[in-house]
Amino acid sequence: MNIDDIRNLRIEDFNYPLPDERIAKHPLADREQCKLLVYANHSVKGEYRFADLPGMLPQGSMLVYNNTRVINARLRFRKPNGGAWIEVFCLEPHEPRDYAQAFATVGKCSWLCFIGNAKRWKDGVLQMPLVIDGSQVMLVARRGERHGNAFIVNFEWNGDSVTFASILEAVGEIPIPPYLNRATEPSDSSDYQTVYSHIDGSVAAPTAGLHFTDKVLAECDSRGIRRRELTLHVGAGTFQPVKTETIGGHEMHTEFISVPRSLLVDLVENSAGPVIAVGTTSVRTLESLYYIGLTLLRNPEADEHELCIGQWMPYSESGDMPDTRTALQAIIDYLDRHGADSYIGSTQIMIAPGFRYRVIDGMITNFHQPQSTLLLLVSAFVDGDWRTIYDYALAHDFRFLSYGDATLLLH
Repeated sequence: MNIDDIRNLRIEDFNYPLPDERIAKHPLADREQCKLLVYANHSVKGEYRFADLPGMLPQGSMLVYNNTRVINARLRFRKPNGGAWIEVFCLEPHEPRDYAQAFATVGKCSWLCFIGNAKRWKDGVLQMPLVIDGSQVMLVARRGERHGNAFIVNFEWNGDSVTFASILEAVGEIPIPPYLNRATEPSDSSDYQTVYSHIDGSVAAPTAGLHFTDKVLAECDSRGIRRRELTLHVGAGTFQPVKTETIGGHEMHTEFISVPRSLLVDLVENSAGPVIAVGTTSVRTLESLYYIGLTLLRNPEADEHELCIGQWMPYSESGDMPDTRTALQAIIDYLDRHGADSYIGSTQIMIAPGFRYRVIDGMITNFHQPQSTLLLLVSAFVDGDWRTIYDYALAHDFRFLSYGDATLLLH
């Protein structure tokens, strides 16, 4: 398929009926007891439990999962004198841009945010009194310039040792997906985090990882399945269905990624065995690496903007292409020249039918929304056979979306 054929794919061809009762509102009490559909060699192999996963993985596999942690991204302010409620949804840091610095900042910072009820807050400041470690703190928010559907919001607060991370922890809410059609509950604070999450930054969970328990991870270790981490901070764009008639009109969101040099070395030396990505975020990060390496092969000193993989780049390449090891080695060489132990950048990659997978051999993922970019990604991996998988899941009472059941997809 050429790039025009891919751009002209009709999103209605990736639709299916999803009754509300099939959308899981909460996870199972025992995460590892959710259903697991296994698809390999172009057919559904059957229905298992997620606890069975370690035994279903190919021998010598390496699991690569996203260690991002969901932040309490929703802040609710009340306008003065009992006025309207304004919801400020923190999407990504603006100043400072670095996530770790933004969370550690004291006194002030600014974020790109969605604003709920924005028409009622066109100017002026919003204030929120709160208590952190026994001290009275006043959080002040000022609305800045607009960026598409979002706004820059400038935050200021008192307290010599009060960080923005501690403010979010004290008064923010976990931003559960809108399709759950319910308010955030206290249980979501733990339910909507993976057991291995530890790098703050996402506004949505990498939900394929929600099924893992310490017991499942230990079983993976006992079977010689190695585990490696990377980071992709999931943005709110992951919830956005494709609203244009063809996918060419859809703009993918850009997301922060961080990949340890040690993982790149594993991939280059082929010591990894089959690479199984946990979740579509890990898939997008790993597959972006090939094109980052390709860019560096052509321009070893490319800057961060040139290294951000645009959504259509994989489909605009033609002719002789380097193999995956060569491309990934270019990233290692780049890190060594700069004395860095991780590659840090961003990606806007869109994976759709016609995409050639170059890094992964399998993935663990959930059942995704109709007409979503995540369903396009799955379709690309299973050579368009996604309906076989979803028809089976619908006929066998699988639970869908973030808190639902899982699939293991293998080539």
